[in-house]
Amino acid sequence: MAQEHKKTTNRRGQCAAPQVPAPEVFFDGACPLCQAEIAHYRKAGARARFRDVSDAGSILPEGCSREAMLARFHVRLADGRLVSGAAAFAELWQATPGWRLAGRILALPPVLWIAEGLYRLFLPIRPGVQRLVRRAQRT
Repeated sequence: MAQEHKKTTNRRGQCAAPQVPAPEVFFDGACPLCQAEIAHYRKAGARARFRDVSDAGSILPEGCSREAMLARFHVRLADGRLVSGAAAFAELWQATPGWRLAGRILALPPVLWIAEGLYRLFLPIRPGVQRLVRRAQRT
């Protein structure tokens, strides 16, 4: 899916680099841990569009089930590719001021492979962490 890039000019009327569409971040809005993390990226000025996939009315990427989207963190890139897990975090971090260098480092193959392994280890314990966060928020 080819996307058009918006051409811009600077104050002198010179051509500037085309604006690339912001990445689209799909997150579990019913997860208190995810809510806090997304709030942090928004506050930091992340240049991204955020989509809560826990909302039954949210539009999902073609061919993706809500269950699959809730199971892992996903980001759709400007070229239409959908990445998940550590690769998705790398993309979001690169779109977030103060996190760009960390995002570039995370995207490097050896670092990305290790981060993806750690992410996969975290996924089974995520429901327990969510319960702890909910309990802490109530007190």
